[in-house]
Amino acid sequence: MNADQIHNPTSIRILLADDHTVMRQGLRELLGRQAGLTIVGEASNGHEAVELYRDYLPDVVLTDVEMPLMDGITALAAIRAEYPDARGLLLTMHAREGDILRGMRAGAMGYVLKDAPLETLLEAIHAVSAGRHWVAPVVGAKLAVRMAGAELTAREQDVLQQLAKGKSNQEIAAGLTMSEGTVKFHINHLLHKLGAADRTQAVLTALKRGFAYLD
Repeated sequence: MNADQIHNPTSIRILLADDHTVMRQGLRELLGRQAGLTIVGEASNGHEAVELYRDYLPDVVLTDVEMPLMDGITALAAIRAEYPDARGLLLTMHAREGDILRGMRAGAMGYVLKDAPLETLLEAIHAVSAGRHWVAPVVGAKLAVRMAGAELTAREQDVLQQLAKGKSNQEIAAGLTMSEGTVKFHINHLLHKLGAADRTQAVLTALKRGFAYLD
């Protein structure tokens, strides 16, 4: 790729970030053949994405959500902390409410599923490049349901993540510097908000919906 291609003012300049080589190469080939699009860099993890953004200052960051070392949402948040006008488009296999909400809070302007047709991805890229938000209908529906429901507080999210790690109430209390009574209080609220009968069901629901993660 020569300098004229990288700095072509008439082309939408894209930074790709995906830890799966085949997926990344496939996107590069597909998007590289489209008129008006130029791939300026490729990253295999979030740290590389942040570094390459600084190098190329692309028009759009197209990043996978789940990547090693630093996930795509965290990378996008780091990029926008330095470059508030950065425009990010998240790409993922799953439309999980937790990821959607976390991505939007990180400043993502779009969310596309990996099984979407090329036309859909192109529409999203052009919209985000133009400064418009773009969300697939299935993603928008999940986000609407999530926003209509009870919001998890930051402390509840902390407790939920510790539950997902199999920690006891005593261990959670020690790790988060709170009393066991407070831990029980938060767990009861989590059960209600997640519609779970017990802590095991709460963890399974949280993992499925993207509100908690296993290390």
